[in-house]
Amino acid sequence: MDLRTLAADALHDVQALDATRPVTLTGPGGGKPATAPAHADEARLRQVVTNLIGNAVTHTPPGTPIRIGVGTVGRHAVLEVADQGPGLTATERAHVFDRFYRTDDSRTRATGGSGLGLAIAHALVTAHAGQITLVTAPGRGCTFRVLLPLPDPLDDRAVDATT
Repeated sequence: MDLRTLAADALHDVQALDATRPVTLTGPGGGKPATAPAHADEARLRQVVTNLIGNAVTHTPPGTPIRIGVGTVGRHAVLEVADQGPGLTATERAHVFDRFYRTDDSRTRATGGSGLGLAIAHALVTAHAGQITLVTAPGRGCTFRVLLPLPDPLDDRAVDATT
């Protein structure tokens, strides 16, 4: 599959969740979006992206821009969701992928979730031999980056030879 499909769908999801919120589609870190092939279970990766988009919309003030980046970096297909929200402290960042962790205990499940979304995202990305990272600081927003190994071209040739 190509992660560009998920990125384009995520852009439409943001627009559906909050039509007033600015959202852009770029390459990883900026620039032009590019192809990002991966051997992956599309449904499971949709769960990951939906969670990241939902968090960006839920945990940032209305009107806060969101950037969705897609492309390749080195030997990885990359999809990232970046916001310009309040960001997280180093302590919060260290626990954000832990099960049942919520940065604000005063939130109800309706406003803050169960604390499972990012733990599930982490597990799904790890099951794809990938990695999910977070770059954040107070006042600097959050950038979640999903890295998946690029398919081995030799694997594709082996499949082509048998068909």
